[in-house]
Amino acid sequence: MCGILGQIRPQGEAVEPELLARMCAALEHRGPDSRGLHHRGRVGIGIQRLRVIDLNTGDQPIFNEDRSVVVVMNGEIYNYRELREELRRRGHEFATQGDTEVIVHLYEEHGADCVRHLHGMFAFSLWDERRQQLLLARDRVGKKPLLYNLRKGVLTWASEMHALLQDGEIPRTPDPIALDRYLAYGYVPTPRSALQGIAKLPPAHTLLFRDGRITLSRYWALDYSRKLDAPVAEIGERIRAALLEATRKRLIADVPLGAFLSGGTDSSAVVAAMAQLSSAPVRTFSIGFDHARFDELPHARAVARQFGTVHEEFQVRADAVKVLPRIVRHYGEPFADSSAIPSFYLSELTRRHVTVALNGDGGDESFAGYQRYVANAVAERLDVIPAPLRHAVAGLAATVPDRGEVSSKANRFRRLGSSLALGPAERYTRYVSWFDGAQRDALYTPAFAAELHGADAGEEITARWATASGDSAVDRMLEVDASTYLVDDLIAKVDIATMAHALEARSPLLDHELMELAASIPAQLKVRGGEKKWIFREALRPWLPSDILDRPKQGFSVPLSSWLRDDLQGWAHDILLDPSTVERGRFEPATVRRLLDRHAAGSDGDAKRIYSLLMLELWQREFVDAPALALAA
Repeated sequence: MCGILGQIRPQGEAVEPELLARMCAALEHRGPDSRGLHHRGRVGIGIQRLRVIDLNTGDQPIFNEDRSVVVVMNGEIYNYRELREELRRRGHEFATQGDTEVIVHLYEEHGADCVRHLHGMFAFSLWDERRQQLLLARDRVGKKPLLYNLRKGVLTWASEMHALLQDGEIPRTPDPIALDRYLAYGYVPTPRSALQGIAKLPPAHTLLFRDGRITLSRYWALDYSRKLDAPVAEIGERIRAALLEATRKRLIADVPLGAFLSGGTDSSAVVAAMAQLSSAPVRTFSIGFDHARFDELPHARAVARQFGTVHEEFQVRADAVKVLPRIVRHYGEPFADSSAIPSFYLSELTRRHVTVALNGDGGDESFAGYQRYVANAVAERLDVIPAPLRHAVAGLAATVPDRGEVSSKANRFRRLGSSLALGPAERYTRYVSWFDGAQRDALYTPAFAAELHGADAGEEITARWATASGDSAVDRMLEVDASTYLVDDLIAKVDIATMAHALEARSPLLDHELMELAASIPAQLKVRGGEKKWIFREALRPWLPSDILDRPKQGFSVPLSSWLRDDLQGWAHDILLDPSTVERGRFEPATVRRLLDRHAAGSDGDAKRIYSLLMLELWQREFVDAPALALAA
């Protein structure tokens, strides 16, 4: 696991070694064990490495036999041993025992198509001296990040925003459309970033840079159109076998490893698989809160006892938000998922004991674990009701106030009922929105609204929905989630939180072959009779007890409403109504004040919207204001 970076300049120009050194320093937290640089005229690439596999000979950059091809990689290639043997039979010579070296030799055999042979999580940059071309690539699911900027023939790239912006020639101008989409969804969707001119390389894509031009190519996608026709028992066996294989591959390491354990279905399933595959007790790590409704520690302890793990715990309290400036700095963009706070602390705790941690990320997005999948499946069946009646029910549901508790009966009725007048894509957009369209209209000043030039954040969802391969609403939701929420919220959250502490996170449920299997399972086996994730829970019954599999989903969340009403109320008020915040001219102060006052009066429905505004302002101060002030001084 590492942080990678680089720059290519036009012919006749040279990359500054000082720039590469600054970029490396900005990524040292991701890879504190070694620094590697390759600098030749107009090309420079670098890496900060965390040693996980091949501790003695695996430092990067890595070259082919005649040193005409050089690569740096962030991540792990899980099938590297099989690839090494195949490449050796073809006559390639290896100088290391690690996984990165297979990339240069695969590139010699297959060119940019080398990525199709790699099973793992990765982002790499490869320079071909003979062809004078650069290949950037990102893994199928998007586990490893990569940002880039192209201006005046200069291409610069890095694993994190803070490292990329060591290049002082890159403007720090916020992108209004990106900020609008952030407020809609709580994150900036790929390929945009929060700053104009900086893009994220999408998952399952390569970027080829030659003669000053970029060519993007997609090499993989989930297919929800082909469905398994097999008995439930057989599907369950295939799920268990795929999870065991995905876990086995992720236990390859030359350093200590463990697992995050929440006590929910997904993390418990991964720990169950690890226990079957490990000769020694599994090490598990959990985090809890001083609010019982958000605390899953008792469930985690029960799973730890069942599998005899060596278990560690940590508790987060309201003063944890003192870490927010650090979180903002590492994420590099406004990021509104408050579970980044416990993820950050859990990673810090875990790194004291191990270097690699497996987790349960991805189960909900493959097997339909959210209430919105059930709601849209129900609404899809109700579309046969005459339109006037559906509109009447929607009008009634819209009058039910948002009480903040997502799983309450009143809120479920409000969300489902008010969506009956919408189409499936619009319903999904409503489910996943933080600020919906009407709320953003009320929030924005006329000047900021004009900067959007009529752009609609809903297009982010409807465009992907229209090209989805699945037929049912559930399959389309899963497919859109896999390319949006999963990548830019859940995966980004865990990657940044873990790598901030030089901890490698591995996710067996995000194995692309297991995800392909899940995509082939009929939707009615995932959402069945109002039950979420039915087939996955049935598959796990030989491994896990019913009190784990059948308890209501709790989610990895924090007591945000009470924090913002108690300890943090004054802090939030001071930041969001500070004159410097108001003078940006983006948001109507009266609307912001109403959000704060309504929350202070006891309504929980605005907590996540207040938090999203706070994180946007903290990001603005860290990444836009502070550098400008330093430059002026």
